[in-house]
Amino acid sequence: MPQVIEWTNAGPDDIIYRYPNEDITWGAQLIVKEYEMAVFFRDGKAYDVFGAGRHTLTTLNLPILTSLLTRLAGFGGNKPFKATVLYVSTKVFNGKWGTRAQTTELAPLQVFGQFLFKIEDASLFVNEVVGGQNAYTTEDVNNFLRGFLNEKIIGELSHYDLVTVFTRIQETSIIVKNSVLDYFKRLGIELTDLRFEGIDTTPEYRERLFWLKTGGTPADTVLRMETVKSAAQSLGQSGGGGAGLGTGMVLIPQIMNQQGQVQAQAPTAALVICPKCGSHVPATSKFCPECGTSLTPPSAATINCPKCGHSIPASSKFCPECGATIS
Repeated sequence: MPQVIEWTNAGPDDIIYRYPNEDITWGAQLIVKEYEMAVFFRDGKAYDVFGAGRHTLTTLNLPILTSLLTRLAGFGGNKPFKATVLYVSTKVFNGKWGTRAQTTELAPLQVFGQFLFKIEDASLFVNEVVGGQNAYTTEDVNNFLRGFLNEKIIGELSHYDLVTVFTRIQETSIIVKNSVLDYFKRLGIELTDLRFEGIDTTPEYRERLFWLKTGGTPADTVLRMETVKSAAQSLGQSGGGGAGLGTGMVLIPQIMNQQGQVQAQAPTAALVICPKCGSHVPATSKFCPECGTSLTPPSAATINCPKCGHSIPASSKFCPECGATIS
């Protein structure tokens, strides 16, 4: 009965699988399922790659590995040979990242988020990540990718001050994504998305941030800080994506934007300019508080009708109450 090589019991989050038996016989049946690639790996290098289907291993469909084996002393066409079969999943995976960073004023930051990726070139991925980084398991691959992203994010955030980080976090995530796209491609990986989901700093810098962002009073600052603490506690209790980094982690930009919107909606008093001294005075004033000049437009002046005594506009030619002629 021919040898059967297959990735069994593959989980939804499994990126890579190493077939345990390295003794391969000619005529073995290699089974590759949909969204999988099988790579023959030997001496730290990837050789022949197989897509979905059932493959009978012969010298014809293993040309690169066969070329290597024929150069080895004692190789015969019917003898078993040694090679590692690595299965790589080509599905889209959702990875998580989280790290500590600093701004230009050395404000400490905690940030976390997600990234979406898939293996685009199985041979390149095996050469660069599996062989190059000794990452033979899904956990090894995730740790390597997460560590690389954290390093890039720390470097990028160090170029911004505190207010910029919190007010332009979406722009920052796009910049970071673009900075790592080419590197991931050189690893045979397609980075389809990168998201910042939460960011926070220490209470000291958080208070400074709200003060600079909203220009509010100390009482306002305390109130908004309490809002942040409540939101953080809710996230921690709900077991959200940032719960593992502590209950201080919260989506501060959203809360800040809401505060800013409320502040922007507050009505402001209308002002007029005094025609004599040029002072800015409330539009409801009848006289300038600086020079005493009347601010009532001439068209709004009134007189009393000489016949009925009713108050009427000074520009009236007839009284609207009794019809008397106004000279």
